[in-house]
Amino acid sequence: MFGELNILILRITQIIQVIIFMGGCYFLGVSMFGWKKRKEESADLYPPSKRFALVVAAHNEELVIAHIIESLKRQNYPKNLFDIFVVADNCTDNTAKIAEKCGAIVYERFNEHERGKGYALEWIFQKIYSMNNKYDAICVFDADNLVSANFLLEMNKQLCKGHKVIQGYIDSKNPFDSWITCSYSIAFWLSNRIFQLPRYYLGLSCGLCGTGFCIDIEVLKKIGWGATCLTEDLEFTMKLALNGMKISWAHNAVIYDEKPITLKQSWNQRKRWMQGHADVASRYLGPLFAKAFKQCDLAAFDCAIYLFQPIRFIFIGLITIMMWIQTIYPESPFYSMQYVFPTAIWYIFVVLQFLYGPLVILAEGKFNFKVILGFIIYPIYCLTWIPITIQGFLSKDNKNWSHTIHTREISIKELEKA
Repeated sequence: MFGELNILILRITQIIQVIIFMGGCYFLGVSMFGWKKRKEESADLYPPSKRFALVVAAHNEELVIAHIIESLKRQNYPKNLFDIFVVADNCTDNTAKIAEKCGAIVYERFNEHERGKGYALEWIFQKIYSMNNKYDAICVFDADNLVSANFLLEMNKQLCKGHKVIQGYIDSKNPFDSWITCSYSIAFWLSNRIFQLPRYYLGLSCGLCGTGFCIDIEVLKKIGWGATCLTEDLEFTMKLALNGMKISWAHNAVIYDEKPITLKQSWNQRKRWMQGHADVASRYLGPLFAKAFKQCDLAAFDCAIYLFQPIRFIFIGLITIMMWIQTIYPESPFYSMQYVFPTAIWYIFVVLQFLYGPLVILAEGKFNFKVILGFIIYPIYCLTWIPITIQGFLSKDNKNWSHTIHTREISIKELEKA
């Protein structure tokens, strides 16, 4: 009986390794296309013509709301071609008063049953549709953001080129506040360069990041928002893929986002992300794979593979544990790893994991001594994803939205000066 069990464990171990290896090869292969940046047309070649509604979703953000409004008012774009809207969602502080004082058009929303950013956006979009002022596109931001002055020029360029949904470059406004913020920042810098940019170049669909994105208003009216889960950005990304629409990328349109400072804050935020990811995967993974194979749709296939990525994280965690057991007990059935891929290949794989990221950050121009120290700790941050992913998947049916408190008061002037 134990012999049969050992054989079963051996086979499962081999299958897991093959899945990890194939997934790693796929993402590595795609990422290679982001190494060499192409020369983009200047946004100045596209005179401002698109009219924007800039929407800031805010829940009890009185400490930071003024700074996002200030940065939006500093856009190098005709003032008559954009309006700033703040949806003060279930606020119990002075967010609405401060936003109105700063010059934003404020709408207060109170709904205890439909809580969360997705519902707030659905609500404000409907109000914008019915306004006399006709907008070409809506841009969405979080209250803790700061936005580069060229953001609307870059979005105008992409819209004029025919793109309907565009994601901007997510940067960090507090990369060195703690080891957690540094790890977050490294993760987003890597994502910008080796996830988003290569997909833009390859004609696949980039991913929405929850903030700093732009949507053609006719697209919103046509397919509806409807993204009200814990990860509304991921849900709408997959909804677009099922409707045959791709998300473009604006590498020069920068949004500075506040990263959580403590491990506890980070853990809760990432658990919410994984709860939403599991929810979206359960509803969209099958239809996306069906669309990919029936219609030979590579963009749909790529989105489906991304939805499967957290499962790969869990597999990597299992393999890591198996390798530790194998080291202590060489006779364990997990020793089968040597029969799938030689040990040398695994060592090469591990070395690439440690070297690839720093080289990417160097190419992105973000490399300095603090980042070097950050990469020493970064593997710990990556390992925390394994229990977070498991916890998130196990609690995917919990729809309670948790708010991340933002306290980092930095203005766009201070950030640009730094």
